[in-house]
Amino acid sequence: MREIPDECWMRVKGRLRAEVGEAIYSSWFARMELESVEADTARISVPTKFLKSWIQAHYAERLLTCWRFEQPAVTRIDLSVRSAARNAPPCAVIAPVAVAPSGKRDINLIRQDGKAAAPSGPAIQDSQGGSPLDPRLTFESFVVGRSNTLAHAASKQVATARRSDPVMFNPLYIHAGVGLGKTHLLQAVALKINNSGERNALYLTAERFMYGFASALRSQTALAFKDALRGIDVLVVDDLQFLQGKNSQAEFSHTLNSLIDGGRQVVIAADRPPADLESFDERVRSRLAGGLVVEMGALGEDLRLEILISRIAAARAHHPGFDVPAPVLAYIAKSVTHNGRDLEGALNRLLAHSKLTGQPVTMDLAEREIRDLIRPQEPKRVKIEDIQRIVARHYNVSRGDLLSARRTANVVRPRQVAMYLAKTLTLRSLPEIGRRFGGRDHTTVLHAVRKIENLVGNDSMLAEEIEVLKRQLQE
Repeated sequence: MREIPDECWMRVKGRLRAEVGEAIYSSWFARMELESVEADTARISVPTKFLKSWIQAHYAERLLTCWRFEQPAVTRIDLSVRSAARNAPPCAVIAPVAVAPSGKRDINLIRQDGKAAAPSGPAIQDSQGGSPLDPRLTFESFVVGRSNTLAHAASKQVATARRSDPVMFNPLYIHAGVGLGKTHLLQAVALKINNSGERNALYLTAERFMYGFASALRSQTALAFKDALRGIDVLVVDDLQFLQGKNSQAEFSHTLNSLIDGGRQVVIAADRPPADLESFDERVRSRLAGGLVVEMGALGEDLRLEILISRIAAARAHHPGFDVPAPVLAYIAKSVTHNGRDLEGALNRLLAHSKLTGQPVTMDLAEREIRDLIRPQEPKRVKIEDIQRIVARHYNVSRGDLLSARRTANVVRPRQVAMYLAKTLTLRSLPEIGRRFGGRDHTTVLHAVRKIENLVGNDSMLAEEIEVLKRQLQE
């Protein structure tokens, strides 16, 4: 009996996710859809030409290898771009609304001759100027908790401001790990503004910005592309860390400056703070840091439980018989700790089982269905700013002393310890660490690291101090 392609496809995606990691998978592969498996060819679609080109150039062999491991008969991958109407992926838990409303002015369609083209239906957001909006991602469906209160409040302030109001936070910069709600908030901002009709917002992923700019250059409509971006009221940019290439980054910098200087609102999300965008020019990082920078923390157990309850309530609107006992909900909230997408995935599996088999959801079922979503707790991500703060406090100096040119003994040793901890506890390169310590050369950092390594082997008191500092940073 030939295996059902969908089952094989789930395993292929799981294998690919394990190989490339959650962040890369979510950015480049999460929107792949299996169209068919015919003879020796797996036909897969993606929503944009840019994604197709990127996967073909960087991950084609890896994707094929994952397929061949699960289904050796497949020797070829056929990638295609699906139509705009199918770009929003289906979700078993929350049924999508039919159409997303457009903004007051449609400035995001550009013809080959550089003139504005007439918008048509769902093509508005998925045109050259904008990425698709999911009408489910509203402020009303966003669950607020301690880790995201400030980000939610700031986003709502931006979304409900009137055209005549002074711009309070510009840019509003939200950063967090994968699946913690950044995209939900950004799309909620764009939807709220476009629903109001007073202002117009354009939501762009970094991928879409790069693709749009490159297409405008090729078609010699770059001026029209720039004018379109700079003529909007609110620019919303998601996944900024993926904006690559000097030309694209330079154009983003010019657009950012033009909008902010003109009193237009900019909202940005990334997986790291502005200072950690190492590939960006210092002036861009400084401009981004000059607004309101908000970090969204990990989802606590109480918030995870609230999210599950909210999603089940939404699911019952379309599946009235769906029920998850309270002990099962508590188990999922306690066990699935990585991010909100894993919580959605857990509920989708339980809903699918309930609908397809007609059997009730039990604890045994939950334990069996979500075991691959229960991941070991990741160590806390240590930031250079935290290292500098804790080391300065431990040695009774200021953070400014660590970054200064002072060479007195009471400053040199703490500075070297901080550099050593930055190298051993973070993934930052020597040049980046040097830059974060007052613009020092990478050889200075290397000297400090080797100095402390040698001293730790011979000085038990210093070795104990280092361990104390590491424990404080990882608590």
